[in-house]
Amino acid sequence: MAVYLIGTLDTKGTETDFVREQLRACGVTEVVVVDAGCLGEPQILADISRETVFELAGTSLAKVRAAGDRGAAITLAAQGVAELIAQRHATGAVDGVLGLGGSAGTTIATSAMRRLPVGIPKLMVSTLASGQVRPYVGDKDILMLNAVVDIAGINRISRAVLGNAARALAGMVTLKAESEERTDDKPLIAATMFGVTTPCIEQARSVLEEAGYEVLVFHATGNGGEAMESLIAEGLIAGVLDITTTELADELVGGVLSAGPDRLTAAGRAGIPQVISVGATDMVNFGPVESIPDEFADRQFYVHNPTVTLMRTTIAENRLLGEEIARKAAVATGPVKILLPLQGVSAIDAEEQPFDDPAARAALFESIHAHGGAVDVLEIDRHINDAEFATTAATALLDILRSRKTSDPPGGPGG
Repeated sequence: MAVYLIGTLDTKGTETDFVREQLRACGVTEVVVVDAGCLGEPQILADISRETVFELAGTSLAKVRAAGDRGAAITLAAQGVAELIAQRHATGAVDGVLGLGGSAGTTIATSAMRRLPVGIPKLMVSTLASGQVRPYVGDKDILMLNAVVDIAGINRISRAVLGNAARALAGMVTLKAESEERTDDKPLIAATMFGVTTPCIEQARSVLEEAGYEVLVFHATGNGGEAMESLIAEGLIAGVLDITTTELADELVGGVLSAGPDRLTAAGRAGIPQVISVGATDMVNFGPVESIPDEFADRQFYVHNPTVTLMRTTIAENRLLGEEIARKAAVATGPVKILLPLQGVSAIDAEEQPFDDPAARAALFESIHAHGGAVDVLEIDRHINDAEFATTAATALLDILRSRKTSDPPGGPGG
Protein backbone atom coordinates (compact mmCIF):
# COMPACT_ATOMS: atom_id res chain seq x y z
CA MET A 1 0.00 0.00 0.00
CA ALA A 2 1.25 3.48 -0.89
CA VAL A 3 0.56 6.63 1.09
CA TYR A 4 1.64 9.92 -0.47
CA LEU A 5 2.95 12.38 2.10
CA ILE A 6 3.00 15.96 0.81
CA GLY A 7 5.03 18.74 2.42
CA THR A 8 7.16 21.75 1.64
CA LEU A 9 10.45 20.20 2.66
CA ASP A 10 12.34 23.50 2.87
CA THR A 11 10.16 24.52 5.82
CA LYS A 12 8.41 21.33 6.96
CA GLY A 13 11.11 18.70 6.39
CA THR A 14 11.61 17.67 10.00
CA GLU A 15 7.88 17.38 10.59
CA THR A 16 7.34 15.44 7.37
CA ASP A 17 10.08 13.00 8.33
CA PHE A 18 8.43 12.50 11.75
CA VAL A 19 5.09 11.69 10.10
CA ARG A 20 6.77 9.32 7.64
CA GLU A 21 8.29 7.32 10.49
CA GLN A 22 4.98 7.27 12.35
CA LEU A 23 3.22 5.91 9.26
CA ARG A 24 5.80 3.18 8.86
CA ALA A 25 5.49 2.25 12.53
CA CYS A 26 1.73 1.85 11.98
CA GLY A 27 2.20 -0.67 9.18
CA VAL A 28 2.15 1.49 6.06
CA THR A 29 4.57 -0.36 3.81
CA GLU A 30 5.26 2.42 1.32
CA VAL A 31 5.37 6.13 2.20
CA VAL A 32 6.07 8.33 -0.82
CA VAL A 33 7.29 11.76 0.27
CA VAL A 34 6.52 14.54 -2.21
CA ASP A 35 8.48 17.79 -1.96
CA ALA A 36 6.30 20.77 -2.84
CA GLY A 37 8.79 23.37 -1.63
CA CYS A 38 10.57 25.89 -3.80
CA LEU A 39 12.68 28.68 -2.41
CA GLY A 40 14.80 27.11 0.34
CA GLU A 41 16.78 23.89 0.31
CA PRO A 42 15.00 20.64 1.33
CA GLN A 43 15.74 19.48 4.86
CA ILE A 44 15.23 15.79 4.00
CA LEU A 45 15.39 13.68 0.88
CA ALA A 46 12.11 13.30 -1.01
CA ASP A 47 10.90 10.37 -3.08
CA ILE A 48 9.33 12.80 -5.57
CA SER A 49 11.49 15.87 -6.02
CA ARG A 50 10.36 19.46 -6.40
CA GLU A 51 11.93 19.44 -9.85
CA THR A 52 9.48 16.71 -10.89
CA VAL A 53 6.58 18.61 -9.32
CA PHE A 54 7.24 21.77 -11.30
CA GLU A 55 7.87 19.84 -14.52
CA LEU A 56 4.38 18.35 -14.12
CA ALA A 57 3.08 21.92 -13.86
CA GLY A 58 4.64 22.74 -17.22
CA THR A 59 7.63 24.72 -15.94
CA SER A 60 10.91 24.16 -14.12
CA LEU A 61 12.26 24.79 -10.64
CA ALA A 62 14.86 27.15 -12.09
CA LYS A 63 12.21 29.31 -13.77
CA VAL A 64 10.07 29.43 -10.65
CA ARG A 65 13.02 30.46 -8.50
CA ALA A 66 14.10 33.08 -11.02
CA ALA A 67 10.64 34.62 -11.00
CA GLY A 68 10.80 35.03 -7.24
CA ASP A 69 6.99 35.12 -6.93
CA ARG A 70 5.90 33.11 -3.92
CA GLY A 71 2.22 33.20 -4.84
CA ALA A 72 2.90 31.94 -8.36
CA ALA A 73 5.20 29.25 -6.97
CA ILE A 74 2.45 27.96 -4.68
CA THR A 75 -0.03 27.89 -7.54
CA LEU A 76 2.36 25.96 -9.77
CA ALA A 77 3.30 23.55 -6.99
CA ALA A 78 -0.40 22.86 -6.42
CA GLN A 79 -0.86 22.14 -10.11
CA GLY A 80 2.15 19.86 -10.25
CA VAL A 81 1.30 17.86 -7.14
CA ALA A 82 -2.32 17.51 -8.25
CA GLU A 83 -1.20 16.20 -11.63
CA LEU A 84 1.20 13.78 -9.96
CA ILE A 85 -1.46 12.33 -7.69
CA ALA A 86 -3.98 12.09 -10.53
CA GLN A 87 -1.49 10.21 -12.71
CA ARG A 88 -0.49 7.84 -9.92
CA HIS A 89 -4.13 7.19 -9.01
CA ALA A 90 -4.89 6.30 -12.63
CA THR A 91 -2.41 3.43 -12.29
CA GLY A 92 -3.89 2.28 -8.97
CA ALA A 93 -0.85 3.43 -7.00
CA VAL A 94 -2.52 5.74 -4.44
CA ASP A 95 -3.99 4.25 -1.27
CA GLY A 96 -4.08 7.49 0.71
CA VAL A 97 -2.76 11.05 0.89
CA LEU A 98 -1.59 13.00 3.92
CA GLY A 99 -0.52 16.63 3.84
CA LEU A 100 0.76 19.07 6.42
CA GLY A 101 1.27 22.80 6.27
CA GLY A 102 0.12 26.34 6.72
CA SER A 103 -1.75 28.26 4.05
CA ALA A 104 0.69 27.31 1.27
CA GLY A 105 0.99 23.66 2.22
CA THR A 106 -2.75 23.36 2.68
CA THR A 107 -3.42 24.90 -0.73
CA ILE A 108 -0.95 22.55 -2.40
CA ALA A 109 -1.88 19.27 -0.72
CA THR A 110 -5.64 19.70 -0.85
CA SER A 111 -5.43 20.57 -4.55
CA ALA A 112 -4.11 17.04 -5.04
CA MET A 113 -6.68 15.50 -2.69
CA ARG A 114 -9.55 17.05 -4.63
CA ARG A 115 -8.39 15.19 -7.74
CA LEU A 116 -9.13 11.86 -6.05
CA PRO A 117 -12.52 10.16 -5.87
CA VAL A 118 -14.54 9.79 -2.70
CA GLY A 119 -13.38 6.85 -0.61
CA ILE A 120 -9.61 7.21 -0.91
CA PRO A 121 -8.36 8.42 2.50
CA LYS A 122 -7.32 12.09 2.53
CA LEU A 123 -6.07 13.86 5.66
CA MET A 124 -4.75 17.42 5.91
CA VAL A 125 -3.00 18.67 9.05
CA SER A 126 -3.40 22.42 8.76
CA THR A 127 -3.07 25.59 10.76
CA LEU A 128 -6.24 26.72 8.95
CA ALA A 129 -8.40 23.73 9.88
CA SER A 130 -10.42 25.53 12.55
CA GLY A 131 -11.62 28.22 10.13
CA GLN A 132 -13.45 28.35 6.81
CA VAL A 133 -12.23 25.22 5.01
CA ARG A 134 -14.60 24.96 2.05
CA PRO A 135 -11.99 26.31 -0.42
CA TYR A 136 -9.73 23.42 0.58
CA VAL A 137 -12.25 20.62 1.07
CA GLY A 138 -14.51 21.44 -1.87
CA ASP A 139 -16.79 18.51 -2.65
CA LYS A 140 -14.48 15.74 -1.45
CA ASP A 141 -14.14 13.70 1.75
CA ILE A 142 -11.05 15.46 3.06
CA LEU A 143 -10.41 15.19 6.79
CA MET A 144 -9.06 18.49 8.15
CA LEU A 145 -7.09 18.21 11.40
CA ASN A 146 -6.30 21.38 13.33
CA ALA A 147 -2.55 21.67 13.90
CA VAL A 148 -3.20 23.73 17.08
CA VAL A 149 0.36 25.12 16.97
CA ASP A 150 2.32 26.10 13.89
CA ILE A 151 3.99 23.20 12.14
CA ALA A 152 7.45 24.36 13.15
CA GLY A 153 9.39 21.68 14.94
CA ILE A 154 8.49 18.60 16.96
CA ASN A 155 7.30 19.55 20.41
CA ARG A 156 4.85 18.27 22.99
CA ILE A 157 1.82 19.54 21.04
CA SER A 158 2.94 18.90 17.46
CA ARG A 159 4.14 15.41 18.39
CA ALA A 160 0.65 14.50 19.59
CA VAL A 161 -1.18 16.07 16.65
CA LEU A 162 1.10 14.72 13.93
CA GLY A 163 1.21 11.31 15.59
CA ASN A 164 -2.57 11.18 15.67
CA ALA A 165 -2.68 12.20 12.01
CA ALA A 166 -0.34 9.38 11.03
CA ARG A 167 -2.27 6.81 13.07
CA ALA A 168 -5.59 7.99 11.64
CA LEU A 169 -4.41 7.80 8.03
CA ALA A 170 -2.68 4.46 8.63
CA GLY A 171 -5.88 3.07 10.09
CA MET A 172 -7.90 4.21 7.10
CA VAL A 173 -5.58 2.54 4.60
CA THR A 174 -4.74 -0.64 6.52
CA LEU A 175 -8.12 -1.55 7.99
CA LYS A 176 -10.32 -2.86 5.21
CA ALA A 177 -13.78 -1.38 5.34
CA GLU A 178 -16.76 -3.71 5.36
CA SER A 179 -18.28 -1.82 2.44
CA GLU A 180 -15.28 -2.64 0.24
CA GLU A 181 -16.10 -6.34 0.46
CA ARG A 182 -19.80 -6.07 -0.38
CA THR A 183 -21.11 -7.28 -3.70
CA ASP A 184 -24.81 -6.47 -3.18
CA ASP A 185 -24.66 -2.68 -3.58
CA LYS A 186 -27.79 -1.24 -5.12
CA PRO A 187 -27.87 1.34 -7.95
CA LEU A 188 -27.52 4.88 -6.61
CA ILE A 189 -30.05 7.69 -6.92
CA ALA A 190 -28.93 11.23 -6.05
CA ALA A 191 -31.57 13.47 -4.50
CA THR A 192 -31.38 17.08 -3.32
CA MET A 193 -33.01 18.33 -0.14
CA PHE A 194 -33.32 21.44 2.01
CA GLY A 195 -35.02 21.73 5.38
CA VAL A 196 -38.01 23.27 3.61
CA THR A 197 -38.32 20.33 1.18
CA THR A 198 -37.58 17.51 3.63
CA PRO A 199 -41.07 15.90 3.59
CA CYS A 200 -40.92 15.60 -0.19
CA ILE A 201 -37.56 13.84 -0.20
CA GLU A 202 -38.45 11.55 2.68
CA GLN A 203 -41.52 10.31 0.83
CA ALA A 204 -39.75 10.05 -2.52
CA ARG A 205 -36.85 8.19 -0.94
CA SER A 206 -39.16 5.55 0.49
CA VAL A 207 -40.65 4.96 -2.96
CA LEU A 208 -37.23 4.67 -4.59
CA GLU A 209 -35.82 2.41 -1.90
CA GLU A 210 -38.82 0.11 -2.15
CA ALA A 211 -38.06 -0.15 -5.86
CA GLY A 212 -34.54 -1.41 -5.12
CA TYR A 213 -32.42 1.75 -5.25
CA GLU A 214 -30.11 3.32 -2.71
CA VAL A 215 -30.73 7.04 -2.30
CA LEU A 216 -27.95 9.52 -1.57
CA VAL A 217 -29.47 12.72 -0.20
CA PHE A 218 -27.46 15.92 -0.71
CA HIS A 219 -28.20 18.97 1.42
CA ALA A 220 -28.47 21.84 -1.04
CA THR A 221 -26.08 24.14 0.80
CA GLY A 222 -23.62 24.79 -2.03
CA ASN A 223 -21.15 22.11 -1.04
CA GLY A 224 -23.92 19.51 -1.25
CA GLY A 225 -24.75 20.42 -4.82
CA GLU A 226 -21.09 20.45 -5.78
CA ALA A 227 -20.58 17.02 -4.23
CA MET A 228 -23.55 15.59 -6.13
CA GLU A 229 -22.35 17.02 -9.44
CA SER A 230 -18.89 15.53 -8.77
CA LEU A 231 -20.23 12.02 -8.04
CA ILE A 232 -22.40 12.15 -11.15
CA ALA A 233 -19.37 13.10 -13.23
CA GLU A 234 -17.45 10.17 -11.72
CA GLY A 235 -20.09 7.77 -13.06
CA LEU A 236 -21.42 6.58 -9.70
CA ILE A 237 -25.03 7.71 -10.09
CA ALA A 238 -27.80 5.87 -11.96
CA GLY A 239 -30.44 8.61 -11.75
CA VAL A 240 -31.04 12.05 -10.27
CA LEU A 241 -34.06 13.35 -8.37
CA ASP A 242 -33.09 17.02 -8.34
CA ILE A 243 -36.03 18.30 -6.33
CA THR A 244 -34.22 21.16 -4.59
CA THR A 245 -32.51 23.50 -7.05
CA THR A 246 -32.26 26.41 -4.59
CA GLU A 247 -28.50 26.77 -5.07
CA LEU A 248 -29.20 28.29 -8.47
CA ALA A 249 -30.95 31.18 -6.73
CA ASP A 250 -27.93 31.88 -4.56
CA GLU A 251 -25.66 31.80 -7.60
CA LEU A 252 -27.96 34.17 -9.49
CA VAL A 253 -28.62 36.71 -6.75
CA GLY A 254 -25.49 36.50 -4.61
CA GLY A 255 -26.43 34.34 -1.64
CA VAL A 256 -24.01 32.37 0.49
CA LEU A 257 -25.02 28.85 -0.62
CA SER A 258 -24.14 28.85 -4.30
CA ALA A 259 -22.90 25.62 -5.87
CA GLY A 260 -21.34 27.54 -8.76
CA PRO A 261 -22.37 28.06 -12.38
CA ASP A 262 -22.06 24.36 -13.28
CA ARG A 263 -24.87 23.27 -10.98
CA LEU A 264 -27.48 21.20 -12.85
CA THR A 265 -25.12 20.22 -15.67
CA ALA A 266 -23.32 16.97 -14.79
CA ALA A 267 -26.30 14.65 -15.30
CA GLY A 268 -27.11 16.32 -18.58
CA ARG A 269 -23.56 15.93 -19.88
CA ALA A 270 -23.39 12.30 -18.76
CA GLY A 271 -26.81 11.39 -20.15
CA ILE A 272 -28.03 10.29 -16.70
CA PRO A 273 -31.85 10.14 -16.27
CA GLN A 274 -33.07 13.05 -14.18
CA VAL A 275 -36.27 14.48 -12.77
CA ILE A 276 -35.93 18.15 -11.89
CA SER A 277 -38.09 20.40 -9.76
CA VAL A 278 -37.90 23.90 -8.31
CA GLY A 279 -37.61 23.26 -4.59
CA ALA A 280 -36.69 26.29 -2.47
CA THR A 281 -36.14 28.57 -5.47
CA ASP A 282 -38.29 31.03 -3.54
CA MET A 283 -35.31 31.90 -1.36
CA VAL A 284 -31.77 33.23 -1.31
CA ASN A 285 -29.64 32.37 1.72
CA PHE A 286 -27.67 34.73 3.91
CA GLY A 287 -26.15 34.55 7.38
CA PRO A 288 -27.30 36.65 10.35
CA VAL A 289 -29.46 39.66 9.54
CA GLU A 290 -26.59 42.07 10.12
CA SER A 291 -24.50 40.30 7.46
CA ILE A 292 -26.93 40.97 4.59
CA PRO A 293 -25.53 43.40 1.99
CA ASP A 294 -27.06 46.87 2.04
CA GLU A 295 -28.24 46.53 -1.55
CA PHE A 296 -30.98 44.15 -0.36
CA ALA A 297 -32.26 46.37 2.44
CA ASP A 298 -35.73 46.78 0.93
CA ARG A 299 -36.32 43.08 0.24
CA GLN A 300 -38.58 40.57 2.02
CA PHE A 301 -36.79 38.43 4.62
CA TYR A 302 -37.55 35.50 6.87
CA VAL A 303 -35.29 34.77 9.85
CA HIS A 304 -34.89 31.00 9.79
CA ASN A 305 -32.66 31.00 12.87
CA PRO A 306 -30.08 33.38 14.40
CA THR A 307 -27.45 32.39 11.82
CA VAL A 308 -29.61 31.93 8.70
CA THR A 309 -31.74 34.60 7.03
CA LEU A 310 -33.78 33.86 3.90
CA MET A 311 -34.67 36.43 1.25
CA ARG A 312 -37.67 35.97 -1.07
CA THR A 313 -36.80 35.84 -4.76
CA THR A 314 -38.56 38.41 -6.92
CA ILE A 315 -40.70 37.96 -10.00
CA ALA A 316 -37.81 39.05 -12.22
CA GLU A 317 -35.39 36.66 -10.50
CA ASN A 318 -37.86 33.82 -10.89
CA ARG A 319 -38.06 34.46 -14.62
CA LEU A 320 -34.27 34.18 -14.83
CA LEU A 321 -34.24 31.06 -12.66
CA GLY A 322 -36.87 29.41 -14.81
CA GLU A 323 -34.90 30.20 -17.94
CA GLU A 324 -31.69 28.76 -16.50
CA ILE A 325 -33.35 25.56 -15.30
CA ALA A 326 -35.10 25.07 -18.63
CA ARG A 327 -32.06 25.77 -20.77
CA LYS A 328 -29.86 23.39 -18.78
CA ALA A 329 -32.51 20.69 -19.00
CA ALA A 330 -32.98 21.27 -22.73
CA VAL A 331 -29.34 20.51 -23.57
CA ALA A 332 -29.21 17.30 -21.53
CA THR A 333 -28.05 14.28 -23.51
CA GLY A 334 -30.19 11.90 -21.46
CA PRO A 335 -33.87 11.68 -20.53
CA VAL A 336 -35.16 14.52 -18.37
CA LYS A 337 -38.48 15.67 -16.96
CA ILE A 338 -39.36 18.83 -15.03
CA LEU A 339 -42.11 18.75 -12.39
CA LEU A 340 -43.77 21.96 -11.20
CA PRO A 341 -45.64 22.05 -7.85
CA LEU A 342 -48.34 24.65 -8.49
CA GLN A 343 -49.21 25.21 -4.82
CA GLY A 344 -45.73 26.14 -3.61
CA VAL A 345 -42.05 25.32 -3.86
CA SER A 346 -41.05 25.22 -0.17
CA ALA A 347 -42.46 24.93 3.33
CA ILE A 348 -42.67 28.73 3.59
CA ASP A 349 -44.05 29.17 0.07
CA ALA A 350 -47.57 27.95 0.72
CA GLU A 351 -50.92 29.56 1.44
CA GLU A 352 -50.64 31.90 4.44
CA GLN A 353 -46.90 31.26 4.75
CA PRO A 354 -44.31 34.11 4.68
CA PHE A 355 -43.03 33.54 1.13
CA ASP A 356 -46.38 32.71 -0.53
CA ASP A 357 -46.22 34.58 -3.85
CA PRO A 358 -48.40 33.24 -6.69
CA ALA A 359 -47.06 35.86 -9.11
CA ALA A 360 -43.45 34.83 -8.52
CA ARG A 361 -44.34 31.15 -8.94
CA ALA A 362 -46.21 31.94 -12.15
CA ALA A 363 -43.18 33.78 -13.54
CA LEU A 364 -40.97 30.81 -12.69
CA PHE A 365 -43.28 28.27 -14.28
CA GLU A 366 -44.00 30.34 -17.40
CA SER A 367 -40.28 30.85 -17.99
CA ILE A 368 -39.61 27.12 -17.74
CA HIS A 369 -42.33 26.42 -20.29
CA ALA A 370 -41.01 29.15 -22.58
CA HIS A 371 -37.38 28.01 -22.63
CA GLY A 372 -37.60 24.26 -22.15
CA GLY A 373 -37.85 23.31 -25.80
CA ALA A 374 -38.80 19.65 -26.11
CA VAL A 375 -38.33 18.92 -22.40
CA ASP A 376 -41.35 17.21 -20.83
CA VAL A 377 -42.74 19.66 -18.24
CA LEU A 378 -45.48 18.40 -15.95
CA GLU A 379 -47.59 20.70 -13.77
CA ILE A 380 -48.93 19.12 -10.58
CA ASP A 381 -51.60 20.92 -8.59
CA ARG A 382 -49.99 20.09 -5.27
CA HIS A 383 -47.51 21.63 -2.87
CA ILE A 384 -43.93 20.35 -3.19
CA ASN A 385 -44.15 18.70 0.23
CA ASP A 386 -47.43 16.90 -0.47
CA ALA A 387 -47.03 13.13 -0.57
CA GLU A 388 -48.72 13.01 -3.96
CA PHE A 389 -46.13 15.30 -5.50
CA ALA A 390 -43.23 13.35 -4.00
CA THR A 391 -44.63 10.03 -5.15
CA THR A 392 -45.23 11.38 -8.65
CA ALA A 393 -41.65 12.65 -8.84
CA ALA A 394 -40.15 9.36 -7.65
CA THR A 395 -42.38 7.34 -9.96
CA ALA A 396 -41.44 9.54 -12.92
CA LEU A 397 -37.77 8.82 -12.34
CA LEU A 398 -38.43 5.11 -11.93
CA ASP A 399 -40.36 5.07 -15.20
CA ILE A 400 -37.42 6.68 -16.99
CA LEU A 401 -34.95 4.26 -15.45
CA ARG A 402 -37.06 1.22 -16.34
CA SER A 403 -37.61 2.46 -19.87
CA ARG A 404 -33.89 3.01 -20.35
CA LYS A 405 -33.03 -0.42 -18.94
CA THR A 406 -35.39 -2.25 -21.28
CA SER A 407 -34.17 -0.27 -24.27
CA ASP A 408 -30.44 -0.77 -23.66
CA PRO A 409 -28.68 -3.30 -25.91
CA PRO A 410 -27.02 -6.32 -24.28
CA GLY A 411 -23.98 -5.16 -22.36
CA GLY A 412 -25.18 -1.53 -22.39
CA PRO A 413 -25.70 0.74 -19.40
CA GLY A 414 -28.89 -0.99 -18.34
CA GLY A 415 -27.54 -4.52 -18.75
